[in-house]
Amino acid sequence: MVIIRTSACARSDIGLRRSSNEDACLADSDAGCFLVADGMGGAAAGEVASGLFVRTAADLIYSDPSRSEDLAVAQVKNVFSTANEAILRHVEQNPAHAGMGCTAELLLLHTGGFVLGHIGDSRTYRLRGGSLRLLTHDHSLVQQQVDQGIISAGEARHHRMRNVILRAVGTREELAVDIIRGPVLAADLFLLCTDGFSDMVDDGKIRDILRRREPLPDKVNHCIEEAKGGGGLDNITVVLVEVL
Repeated sequence: MVIIRTSACARSDIGLRRSSNEDACLADSDAGCFLVADGMGGAAAGEVASGLFVRTAADLIYSDPSRSEDLAVAQVKNVFSTANEAILRHVEQNPAHAGMGCTAELLLLHTGGFVLGHIGDSRTYRLRGGSLRLLTHDHSLVQQQVDQGIISAGEARHHRMRNVILRAVGTREELAVDIIRGPVLAADLFLLCTDGFSDMVDDGKIRDILRRREPLPDKVNHCIEEAKGGGGLDNITVVLVEVL
């Protein structure tokens, strides 16, 4: 049995334009559990939705050195479904919060690799051998238009509809979660982030930051500052997970 050891660092920043922070994050190396959640709804309490997602993961996922891939998949799906029900229940009890929800990335390690749950336009990248790969696919209107050849990827970055999300946790009873899985190698570096980071920093700059020879907290701080330098239009949340 292979025990995967990691070092991790997480930081969330309000950014330069928002009056509150609706993002949330978690980095628990002991449990092999890492996540970001981006609340939606503004006055409709997006921060409540992202907070519910984080609390659900913290309650349901615990340290298990013998966790199998099948168990990891089941736990990831359980977190998403339970959080979805919790948000819907909250809205039912608090009608003024109708419209709230969150995008989410949940990375869970197991004895053979990783399982990643993804919904919305938050993202997960992996740096391996100096090469950066985007593991997720945005559930957004502009990404759908890129896929259909209507607009280019460059146009999507600045499109006025880029924040229109097609899937989110807590917005409907039926939840379609992307499940991505794969092996991990020593020195793999995973980046989980909200769109407040990925909208402000292009992939080439992300690769350059992650390749720096510096401690994880410094890399996280550089990510936050780079997003602010790009405009800081939204809340910015970054989680880095390095396989030791």
